[in-house]
Amino acid sequence: MDYKVGLLGRVVLLSMTLFILSYAILNEAGVFITSLFIILVIAQLIFLVNYAESSFKKVRQFLDNIKQNNYATVYPVKFDGTETDDLHIEFNAILAKLKEDQAEKEANFQYFRSVFQHLSIGLITFEEDGQVQILNTAAKRMLNIEQLGHIEEIEDVNKELHFAIKNLRTGGSELIKIAHPDGIMQLSVYVIELVLRNVKFKLVSLQNIQSELEEKEMEAWQNLVRVLTHEIMNSIAPISSLASTIKGDIQSQLDKGGDIPVHDVEDYLMGIATIEKRSEGLIDFVSDFRSLAHIPVPKFSAIKIHELFGQLATLFSHQIDELSIKCEKKIEPENLLLFADSSLIEQVLINIIQNAIHAVEDSDEKKISLRAFIDEAGKIIIEISDTGRGIEEEALNKIFIPFFTTKQKGSGIGLSLSKQIMRRHKGNIQVKSSIGMGTTFKLIFNA
Repeated sequence: MDYKVGLLGRVVLLSMTLFILSYAILNEAGVFITSLFIILVIAQLIFLVNYAESSFKKVRQFLDNIKQNNYATVYPVKFDGTETDDLHIEFNAILAKLKEDQAEKEANFQYFRSVFQHLSIGLITFEEDGQVQILNTAAKRMLNIEQLGHIEEIEDVNKELHFAIKNLRTGGSELIKIAHPDGIMQLSVYVIELVLRNVKFKLVSLQNIQSELEEKEMEAWQNLVRVLTHEIMNSIAPISSLASTIKGDIQSQLDKGGDIPVHDVEDYLMGIATIEKRSEGLIDFVSDFRSLAHIPVPKFSAIKIHELFGQLATLFSHQIDELSIKCEKKIEPENLLLFADSSLIEQVLINIIQNAIHAVEDSDEKKISLRAFIDEAGKIIIEISDTGRGIEEEALNKIFIPFFTTKQKGSGIGLSLSKQIMRRHKGNIQVKSSIGMGTTFKLIFNA
């Protein structure tokens, strides 16, 4: 018998008693019988209220247990078939399921907390008021600390790191160099802002990329040394060979004791002139190398991009007209301003446009496009596109390496210099190319 049947039975019995009481009153039954039924009705009402109250009390107690996450309570079961027994069985089943779910949730929490603690990437989470929620083992090791109660305490470790964590927004990243007992660490700091149950907090990841940077630096030096060795040997080998030949001929003539014929002198002069020319080329090469190591600090000012594009159009007007190149310029909005070093950015654009002109020389469609706009992230983008022959994929990965060039008369420093200038502006330079379709260079300036 469940709760509904028990309640319904009591309601039906009370209704029948009330009906009989009404019948007795209407038929003027004796006072004794009428009083008996009135007492019976009152008793049934009291039993009904007590029954309902008892059930409601158990339900309230059950709900209080759930509210307080107290799933350990066990309601007694007598297996006597009463509705109270059925109610206790249901309560125990629900509490057992909730207890099982709580145990599973706790196990999952401990599992993810353990994973969180053992990640090689340092992780810190803190609320809007700066209170630190979680600090994993990797973060403790990188920051050389045991505990971190408030995010402001990071200022004692490194002021730049503290500033970056406080001011970076979702998706923002920064490279911070910090001192550590094991040596200098180069930390890549990445921040995500999250909201959980209406509580705002930040997740900060710290990754030591010192070894990766050193590996890339070594790779860059190896590439540079390889190119330098190739270029210098290409210049020195013929100089050495020619000088040795001239020296041997002159020594031979001197050993014979005769005069040196005029035609031989002319050959020697020609050889010496060749040595001089190749030496000048080598000096120019070293001068180009020095220019890579002495890029001036940018002098920032507001640049009107439409004026910058106009100056470039004037500068290249002769080459563009001579080769019948179609040049398009598009600026959105027209009054777009760029905060940068005018002369340095102009040099970058000159390098890229000059390459574009060379690329379209033999193309059926000779077209160069200049475009400036603001992307969705608020960054100013300058694109230089051409319809030239494109760049081979193998060369595309090397075009920013100093002295690498695909042109017969190129120095190979233009794009490398351009990339360094963009880095000085806290920006970036990207390139996309398809063989036979053309090439697009993109200058990205952070907002």
